Amino acid sequence: MTEEQLKKEDQLFIHLVNTFVQSAWISLGKVKNPVSDKMERNLDQATYYIDLLDMLQTKMKGNLSEWEEQFIIHSLSELKLNFIDEQKKSSEEDKIDKDKESTPPVKKEKPKANKKTKSSKKSSKSKKEK
Repeated sequence: MTEEQLKKEDQLFIHLVNTFVQSAWISLGKVKNPVSDKMERNLDQATYYIDLLDMLQTKMKGNLSEWEEQFIIHSLSELKLNFIDEQKKSSEEDKIDKDKESTPPVKKEKPKANKKTKSSKKSSKSKKEK
């Protein structure tokens, strides 16, 4: 294989890894989804991309340059740490939602007005006149 072909394959490999890394960031809700133009979080999808990158790292072990190996290791470390943070947020949000569901809503009574109506004013006047 020529040096030019090797460089092209290296670039394509990094592009492939970067595509999965970017998709994982989008799934974690850390990067805006370019299709919907919204921040969206889908932890199942993020798990899929992280597992995919783990598999690539395992299968390619011994066939990667030091730089490529470090690139995948660093990317996976960052993704996994952020995944744990998002998982914690998700479980905290679920707990809050469950607390809201289990707590019955409190009825707030409207304060009674002290204002007398016209009829009560008339009856007060008539009582005074008597």
